[in-house]
Amino acid sequence: MPESPFRALGLAADPGLTNDDVRAAWHRVAAATHPDRADGGDPAAFSAAAAAYSDLRTPFGRGEALAGQARRPASGRRWSGRLRGGRPGRLAARAAAGAAVSVLAVIIAGWQPASVALIVGAATWVLRGARRYLGAAPAGPGPASSATASDARERQ
Repeated sequence: MPESPFRALGLAADPGLTNDDVRAAWHRVAAATHPDRADGGDPAAFSAAAAAYSDLRTPFGRGEALAGQARRPASGRRWSGRLRGGRPGRLAARAAAGAAVSVLAVIIAGWQPASVALIVGAATWVLRGARRYLGAAPAGPGPASSATASDARERQ
């Protein structure tokens, strides 16, 4: 798994980072790891820092990186744990709706070459939306979401 862009620049994954904070971290890491240094630097660390700076240099990029870290599941998590922590009832309802639409369309129109495409489309709809129901329920606004953000900062 690729390293966090925040970690590559030695920054905390904080939504309050400014452009100047990211730029200063980039200059600090680039000066220490540049391949043109007399000691040869660290080309791998320099490359990772350059990619991280490219990702984090704008507020939009920092937001995307923070959202990507929030979506990343904890390692070692099993499917049964994800189902218990998620909303399996909603996932089952979505799967039942996809199956019902497929069966109903085949009953109404009969079996045709397009029936396979319709069934595959319904299955794709179920699977693409399944990720939303497998994880823990999203935290709403308020103290619970700020506690989650502070817990995430402490783990880093």
